[in-house]
Amino acid sequence: MSMSQDSFLTRAGARIAYQLNGSGSPLGYAHGVLLSRDAVRRLELFDFDQLASEHLLLTYDQRGHGRSTGRPVAEDYRFENVAHDLLALMDEAGLDEPMDIVGSSLGCAAALYAALAAPERFGRLVLIIPPAAWDTDGKPARQWYHDTADRIENISAPAWLEEWAQGDPLPIFADYPQFGFTPDVPNDLLAPVLHGVGSADLPAPQDLAALSHPTLILAWETDPLHPVSTAQRLDEHLPNSSLQIAHSVDDIKTWTHRIAEFCR
Repeated sequence: MSMSQDSFLTRAGARIAYQLNGSGSPLGYAHGVLLSRDAVRRLELFDFDQLASEHLLLTYDQRGHGRSTGRPVAEDYRFENVAHDLLALMDEAGLDEPMDIVGSSLGCAAALYAALAAPERFGRLVLIIPPAAWDTDGKPARQWYHDTADRIENISAPAWLEEWAQGDPLPIFADYPQFGFTPDVPNDLLAPVLHGVGSADLPAPQDLAALSHPTLILAWETDPLHPVSTAQRLDEHLPNSSLQIAHSVDDIKTWTHRIAEFCR
């Protein structure tokens, strides 16, 4: 799918690149931190473009990622703020009927906060690799984001990117060469983005009971920043959810079909 047809929304210090493709009931896709629409395509794990064959598909690059701009302000990248980006994009795109939303990691957090802020605007929720959250899982993960941002500030973004490129993949991706990716974030925004994400948390578990939307939670194993335990707790607290856990790349590659079926 061509990336040349982007439209842009200006909001709160960012110019956010987005596209509407396809036709049918609206469905949105929000990617995770350090990625972009193009970076997700290059991973060849999840084909969100395929969803445009049955839906009016809203896709975008998170502020400071991909073809969107941002500013070096950590608070801009907190989950609550990217949720407001999502709601503003829905306004800009003229989506007035309830939209199904698929969100990965940072996009999962945006989907949850947006659905809590405006539940009537959403239909089904698909929460992919929910980020580590709350006291039990979230503190070490949040510290990783801050420690990594500090490292970038200490040794420079180019030096850190060299270290990143040499890092080992998650065990589930050990035999999957496509998993290596270069962060699609400008060097001057890497540390603020990571500090912002590290200072954020998912909605309080008791607040999740208000979300009666049909919800599909998709997690994968061996990822301390996206632990299965967070996905399991979400499944416990969301009243209308189901959880599927991937144990291999082949499992993950079924997610496009599972999401298409769930949102059909």
